[in-house]
Amino acid sequence: MDYIQITRNNIEQEHICCALGAKQYEQAVKEKKKWLINRMDEGLVFYRLNDRAKVFIEYLPATKAWVPIDAPNYMYINCLWVSGKYKNQNHARRLFEKCKEDALAQGMDGIVHIVGKKKLPFLSDKRFFEHLGFKVVDQVAPYFELIVYKFNDCAEDPSFKLQVKNSLSNNNGIVIYFTSQCPFAVGVIDDLKNIAEKRGIPFHAYQLMTKDEAQSAPIVWTTFGLFYNGQFITHEIMSANKFEKLLNSL
Repeated sequence: MDYIQITRNNIEQEHICCALGAKQYEQAVKEKKKWLINRMDEGLVFYRLNDRAKVFIEYLPATKAWVPIDAPNYMYINCLWVSGKYKNQNHARRLFEKCKEDALAQGMDGIVHIVGKKKLPFLSDKRFFEHLGFKVVDQVAPYFELIVYKFNDCAEDPSFKLQVKNSLSNNNGIVIYFTSQCPFAVGVIDDLKNIAEKRGIPFHAYQLMTKDEAQSAPIVWTTFGLFYNGQFITHEIMSANKFEKLLNSL
């Protein structure tokens, strides 16, 4: 089955996989499309399966990525997702090869990505990338790892920026940093805010609006990061019910 590239010219007519078919996220998907269009001017590439499926890859030069890493002359995989019945059909490897071809054509030193130490929601499967040949070059507590696939063994290793080595927030209560990179993140903020306010828990949500803000943020996974009383808790975008359970445990 073929893959198609989503561009400025066709993005309004094509689906972008995220929140596919979920009516409650329609506005958030529109925000994601605007975010993609702006990133395409900076070199972002988006391929997906030519079907109504959640099978896609997003990548762009790491210097333009909305994550706090130092990775000059590397390509950054923003998201690689294969779900449902399309798993175990070699789609992830084929999509990775498209990224690899582009990075080599641009004379880059390699490809970089963020994974978890173990299998976690919304983070890529570390074992798959290790199978491709990626190696861990940096890590940040509690579970984030920076992995790299090098074309040039003499190139300097990428690394996380210093501000995320000790992820802290200055506000009490719940603090969430998020971007428009994921419709699920945009779509749940109001629900989480309402739950916290009903409980009398201070709630602050900061949407990162520029690359510089994201690269200077106190979180590794800028799509969504939740703090409680200054301490990082999770990157997981959660439903209202799961958020209730989290508050109970805290």
